[in-house]
Amino acid sequence: MSWESLHLPTVWYILIGVLFTGYAMLDGFDLGIGGLHLFARKDEERRLLPHAIGPVWDGNEVWLVTGGGALFAAFPHVYATVFSGFYLPFILLLVALIFRAVAIEFRSKQPMPWWRQMWDVGFAAGSVGSAFLLGVVMGNIAWGIPLNENCEYIGGFWNLFHPYALLLGVTTVALFMMHGCIYALLKIDGPFHETLRVWVTRCIIFFIICYGITTMATLIYVPHMAARVRAHPWLFGLALVNMLAIANIPREIHHGRDGRAFLSSCVAMVALMSLFGLEMYPHLIYSQPEPAHSLTIYNAASSPKTLTIMLIIAAIGMPIVLAYTVSIYWIFRGKVRLDRMSY
Repeated sequence: MSWESLHLPTVWYILIGVLFTGYAMLDGFDLGIGGLHLFARKDEERRLLPHAIGPVWDGNEVWLVTGGGALFAAFPHVYATVFSGFYLPFILLLVALIFRAVAIEFRSKQPMPWWRQMWDVGFAAGSVGSAFLLGVVMGNIAWGIPLNENCEYIGGFWNLFHPYALLLGVTTVALFMMHGCIYALLKIDGPFHETLRVWVTRCIIFFIICYGITTMATLIYVPHMAARVRAHPWLFGLALVNMLAIANIPREIHHGRDGRAFLSSCVAMVALMSLFGLEMYPHLIYSQPEPAHSLTIYNAASSPKTLTIMLIIAAIGMPIVLAYTVSIYWIFRGKVRLDRMSY
């Protein structure tokens, strides 16, 4: 095999992983804040939560769109298999994301309590539903899905909602709620800030319980997702980084260092996604129970010429996306305040 056909797919595997990891870190706290929304008791609190993400939530979704576009360009066979096999879950995900976006914009357009309550439910349900469905998709990719010799999904809709996928869905919701609550601590001041400090402890406990159960279930029932770490013990260092980052979150929260807690949460998410990518490599879609039908970075990749051209475009576009993201967060740094233009 030539250098291009051997290494370019790996480069694109890493780039797509970076894009989806960026989405998990950035839109993850948006979805988490949506999950916390219905726990707020006062209308002022329910305005503060979406206002905390108001300037950035739509820009964060750019990472998901870019990741999907990169997947289509670099690994079109995977794109075709996933989006046809997971068609209904992805439609539900799209509907949930649309409801979340509409709820953010429409909630404060009318003063009637029933109007605001309706959009409060839409915001929370859309956020929790999106996080849950993303976790279900990740759970199916880790577990493996039935593919035929043409790499087409041959299972049914309800086959996607097996116990392990549901567990990953709940764990993803827990992770995003913890991540979102920490971000809310950074953005919201006043009496509600103290309420959030109580919430964040509960979110951390919820996530750690889900994380422990998911880890045990993965080791017992999905052994191929731990095979590479077993074969190369030095990779356990990455798992150790993940565990230390998670353990550091309650420590930083206890000392009032919310920024460091948020950074630890980001590191934990990067480590989790890195472990997921390492254990999947070189598979993109693992076929279960016929591993020979799996889609890998080699049999699903575009031509070397396409990958090379796309790599040049990515080298130009990625710095722009990063610069835009950094500038938006810098411009809208600091605590949020409610005014007549707020959500």
